[in-house]
Parts: sequence; structure tokens; C-alpha cells
Amino acid sequence: MSSELRAGTLAGVAAYALWGSFPLYFRALEPTGALEVLAHRILWSLVVVGLVLVVRRRHRWLAALRRDRAVLAQLALAAVLIALNWLVYVWAVAADRVVDAALGYFVNPLVTVALGVVVLGERLRRMQWVAVALGAASVLVITVGYGRVPWVSFVLAGSFAGYGFLKRRIPLRALESLAAETALLAPVAAVLLVLVARRPDGPAELFGGGIRFGNDGWGTTALLATTGVVTATPLTLFAVAARRIPLSLLGLLQYLTPACQFLIGVLVFREDMPPERLAGFLLVWLALALLSADALRTYRAPASARVTTS
Repeated sequence: MSSELRAGTLAGVAAYALWGSFPLYFRALEPTGALEVLAHRILWSLVVVGLVLVVRRRHRWLAALRRDRAVLAQLALAAVLIALNWLVYVWAVAADRVVDAALGYFVNPLVTVALGVVVLGERLRRMQWVAVALGAASVLVITVGYGRVPWVSFVLAGSFAGYGFLKRRIPLRALESLAAETALLAPVAAVLLVLVARRPDGPAELFGGGIRFGNDGWGTTALLATTGVVTATPLTLFAVAARRIPLSLLGLLQYLTPACQFLIGVLVFREDMPPERLAGFLLVWLALALLSADALRTYRAPASARVTTS
């Protein structure tokens, strides 16, 4: 293994493992409400990423971005999607729905494939069709057997797949893109903090009984202040990995995140895992195995043989 590949692999494992450990971090923030956590994550991420860009003197992209309304519109939509993803995820951790969140990120690659068909008109290979069908069957099994639609999984999978789709079209590097997105969201974050301060009697998982930053001990305040670093660090590691390792390997590593979340939900937080829920997860894992096998086979095939079939 070359030094570049080794460094990229280690960076990818670290990024996805950090994302996978997020339930432990956000659980430590309780009883802070999800709205306040979201606001701090936006504002502190903007501070951290902004400082990094200033130190590196990476600012020329701002002038070009101001003139490109199409890219600004895409960034605004991406910002809305990632904010929705962050909010629902933090709420899911507080509401003991970590396993549902893990399911969302397991299903995410299948939603991404479906987006390619619906939005880009891509044609799927047979194994991809089987994987998508198994993914749909897993959601049906969980919905019927568990007695409720796994909306947390749907929202997380859909918002992150849409965010990823937009990010591929936005001509900015990871840190610049995050800086622009959080800058666009900063006014929303300020409004959320005012709303939380004025609604201490709102639902606890959203409002947390009022503002906790500075009012709930140094531990909570320090953790909220680190949300920017917590957000930017795995993103930076991911950018390092994406430049150094094949996409097929990067795609396989992404399953570390929901796998860690699943294990934390079941083994640490002791969330329920009835047979019908386990059956749904088994179908998802089978679908992802087929999708991964198809991706590896396609990557290894000679260029002349990479012909999409129905």
C-alpha cells in the first residue's frame, strides 16, 4: 500500500468513525434542545471554517461566488437540506431514535442511486435494481411490522442524498462550501436562539427548557462551543480521503458511520430491536452488499466493458 493510499484510508476511517460516534456527543449535550444545538453548530462551524480559510488565505472564491447566482441558489438549497438533516439527527438522538437514524444512513446510498434514475435519467444495472428493490422491501417490512413509518430514516436519507447530489454540482471545495452554507444559515441560527429563549415551555427535545449555553454549567457550554470543530474535523478528514483513495473504497468506508450508530443505539442506549426491525435491517444490509459488489465489479472492469445494462 502506497503512503498516499494509506494516509487516505486512515483519514477516511477516522472521518466516518467520528461521524459514527456523534450519538455519544449529542447525548452528552442533553438537556440542550435540538434547535439550540443546531444554532450553535451553524454559528461555531462558520467561526471555525472562517478562521481556517483566513489563515490559509483562501478568499478569492468569494468574489466569484457573489457574481454567480446559480451557484448561490444551489448553496442555499444545500444549506436548507443539511440544516434539516442536522436538526432531525440531533432530535433523533434526544428522542431515543438512534437506530432509526442509522437506518437512514444505511438507506442513503440506495436513495442516491434512485436520485440518479429520477433526476439524471441514469439506467441501472440488474444488481442495482435488485438492491433498490430490497431497500424498498426493508422499509415496508419495518413499517408494517413496527407499526409506524420510519420518517426519521426517510428524512435523514432524503436530505443527505439531496445534499450530496447538490454538492457534486457546486464548484467549491469542502471548507469553502461549508463556510458559504453556514454563512447563509447564520441569520436562521440567530432567530432559533431567540425562539428558544422565548419558548422555555416548548417541547423539551426541541427547546430544552430555554437557552443552555452559559446557563447550564461549563461542561455543556464547552461542548456547545466545540460543535464547530466537531463538524469541521471529519469533513476535513473526508476531503483528505477523497483526494487519495478510489471512490469504490470511499463508498465502502461510508458504511462505518451507520454501523457505529447502530451499535451505539443497540448496545449503549439499549434501544429496542424487535424481530421485524432486525429483519428490515438484514434486508438493507443485503441490498448494500449487492450494491457494493456491483460497484467493485464495475470499478475493476476494463473501461471498454463498463457498459450500463438494463
